[in-house]
Amino acid sequence: MTIFSKIIAGDIPAYKIAENDQFFAFLDIFPLVEGHVLIVPKLEIDKFFDVPDVYLSSMLVFAKPIAKAIEKAFPCNRVGLAVVGLEVPHAHLHLVPINGIDDLNFTRGKLKLTSEQLKAAQEKILANM
Repeated sequence: MTIFSKIIAGDIPAYKIAENDQFFAFLDIFPLVEGHVLIVPKLEIDKFFDVPDVYLSSMLVFAKPIAKAIEKAFPCNRVGLAVVGLEVPHAHLHLVPINGIDDLNFTRGKLKLTSEQLKAAQEKILANM
């Protein structure tokens, strides 16, 4: 069972943004920038392009209102999308508020936000959904 499956099951606490029968969205606790959200299918599948087609198309529809809320909650030019999948063997999509391409640089150091900062980021996004 991956850490994402444990988060979905409620075994590990998370800063939840949204959930439906197929997906779970929550804040990345080590974000590239404040407001970085992960979209995870509830199916535990390692590689993104092994996710069933119906899930792939539905994932973007699920992500859209979250991305719009992130744009309103954090000053950014747009919300960037990334699929990397090397750190956790569970397919997932990154939604990151960006002002430049370097904001999607996964090789740089991640932010270490306090629980208060993460809770505030969660509340900002939820207030804009």
